[in-house]
Amino acid sequence: MFGLIGHLASLEHAQAVAQELGYPEYADQGLDFWCSAPPQIVDSIIVTSITGQKIEGRYVESCFLPEMLASRRIKAATRKVLNAMAHAQKHGINITALGGFSSIIFENFKLEQFSQVRNIKLDFERFTTGNTHTAYIICKQVEEASKQLGIDLSKATVAICGATGDIGSAVTRWLDARTDVKELLLIARDQGRLKELQSELGRGKIMGLTEALPLADVVVWVASMPKGVEIDATTLKQPCLLIDGGYPKNLATKIQHPGVYVLNGGIVEHSLDIDWKIMKIVNMDVPARQLFACFAESMLLEFEKLYTNFSWGRNQITVDKMEQIGRVSVKHGFRPLLV
Repeated sequence: MFGLIGHLASLEHAQAVAQELGYPEYADQGLDFWCSAPPQIVDSIIVTSITGQKIEGRYVESCFLPEMLASRRIKAATRKVLNAMAHAQKHGINITALGGFSSIIFENFKLEQFSQVRNIKLDFERFTTGNTHTAYIICKQVEEASKQLGIDLSKATVAICGATGDIGSAVTRWLDARTDVKELLLIARDQGRLKELQSELGRGKIMGLTEALPLADVVVWVASMPKGVEIDATTLKQPCLLIDGGYPKNLATKIQHPGVYVLNGGIVEHSLDIDWKIMKIVNMDVPARQLFACFAESMLLEFEKLYTNFSWGRNQITVDKMEQIGRVSVKHGFRPLLV
């Protein structure tokens, strides 16, 4: 059995979903309540591969909200992730994906040092961040959506916002090694890590966001931000492809501007309907077919009976592993969401 650990996009979103799922006692509660709310299994899932194989899974709602990080409630945030992991393991789930901020919190706050959660000793081999599949899907979105929009990567500049993160560094390595992208612009807060990445690649320009955006034909947003950013679309090239791989989304509003295309990054479409309700709750356009690529990674590992933490630790994703999970993704009927 596979598991998905997720969270909702905001307090307001959580209150609305609680009402919809039949938890009225959660629906009118503020952030203090959500800081103490326990994890819940709120959905059972059946996924059918195009090979005919069927697997079963569970969705664990962690009750984490991005406002916990924004208001510096770090202990509450870390407790949410550890408790959700323990809940998944207690229910016999073989491989569980840490979705959204779950994996970011785990890595940034070094939660591997807290392996004992009450009476459960966490077996980290049973968890994956899903970041390898997410990075692979975003790279495929860059390659295929650019082609659809008439952007020739061999003449294009691609900016990666969040380039030193786990997903951002993997995307950067793939674009360098597996495409003919002309120019890479590297954007992140940590200048030391940026210089290390630039040295590893032997290319790439380190830039600030404001100076990079007008130069980019494609912008990949994979920064871990509890709140989105606003950008002036009039400063962008036309055409310009913006791939927003954050959850919650990095771009605070849907940009409406001629020649500027915003694509939900790190989203896959499955060839067959999935029997679940959770993707409707997180407002996917086609909830029976579309899902986060990180969640799909745990499904792929279950299909392949690879019960291992396939994606784990910061900046450990290799191009070879991206190709490996990519082959399995295609085999079982997943494809990147496109424009």
